[in-house]
Amino acid sequence: MKTEKLANGTLETWTAQEVADAFSRDEIVLIDVRTPQEYSFERIEGALLAPMQAFQPAHMPGQSDKRIVFHCGSGVRSKKVAETYLAAGHDRVAHLEGGFGGWKEAGFDYTGTDMASGAPKRMKKSG
Repeated sequence: MKTEKLANGTLETWTAQEVADAFSRDEIVLIDVRTPQEYSFERIEGALLAPMQAFQPAHMPGQSDKRIVFHCGSGVRSKKVAETYLAAGHDRVAHLEGGFGGWKEAGFDYTGTDMASGAPKRMKKSG
């Protein structure tokens, strides 16, 4: 985990492995800030959707029981959302390094779309 002190709080950047481990232990709330269209095509199973274009920090869950980790496609939007969250008065938040692309590159399972039927399909690490 990389930690960056910003004017408004602490921004943590977690690797895909750190997110996967914490998510499997039910220690985090993973929030996808991509568009609904991106989310419907492929997503991390169990991640909540809060699109960047409609993001409102006041409507995010508290972090007393579980930490919030934002993710997007590459890590750019999730970092911006995290910075907005901190600017709204929160002292710490995290985002996924490399976003969903980093998650897939690390070989973690996700839900994609079966191109033949259009139905959701569990995508597993190859090899």
